[in-house]
Amino acid sequence: MATNSKRKKYVYLFGSNRADGDGSMKPLLGGKGANLAEMTRIGLPVPPGFTITTEVCTYYYQNKKTYPKELEAQVRNGVAFVEEILGKKFGDLQKPLLVSVRSGARDSMPGMMDTILNLGLNDKTVLALAAYSNNDRFAWDCYRRFIQMYGDVVMGVQKRAQEDHDPFETVIHGLKHERYSADIEDTKLNMGDLKEVVVRFKSLIKERTGN
Repeated sequence: MATNSKRKKYVYLFGSNRADGDGSMKPLLGGKGANLAEMTRIGLPVPPGFTITTEVCTYYYQNKKTYPKELEAQVRNGVAFVEEILGKKFGDLQKPLLVSVRSGARDSMPGMMDTILNLGLNDKTVLALAAYSNNDRFAWDCYRRFIQMYGDVVMGVQKRAQEDHDPFETVIHGLKHERYSADIEDTKLNMGDLKEVVVRFKSLIKERTGN
């Protein structure tokens, strides 16, 4: 019996004068993905990245929330492509690669699309970012924002029916009043404050999700 040896393509690369897709592929790549590919094709300076196709979303919901077996290797190849162009490594303790994860769709859905910035930060790489940027406060502010976005979008730590405010905002509001007796601007928080926010955000996620 004949078999189809051709692997299904779920990841489309773009950047550094290479684009696997183009602007006509909106149904497959979503609006963002198709436009990024097209901009790369016409020579605009697009940061390197890759698009996971809309077919993966369809597969996920049709197969008990699982992913195609080919996907992981293709995503790893996409990360390696970005690493090579930028000269950084994901998880590296010298020059860590940080990734923005942005959702897209076949059709425009204002207000429905989620974003996670600075994927790649953790307790070790935040120290590398601080050293690389020569700005400790910047690094820890990025880290606490990442934990909040990841906790919300991926872990599902969101406002409950009986709560008036976002739980992460409640945590940071409590720290401000505990340490400054006022609802100060986020920019007034020092590095020690931001490190404590990271600890409390993690505790919130663990309390709500067990992870």
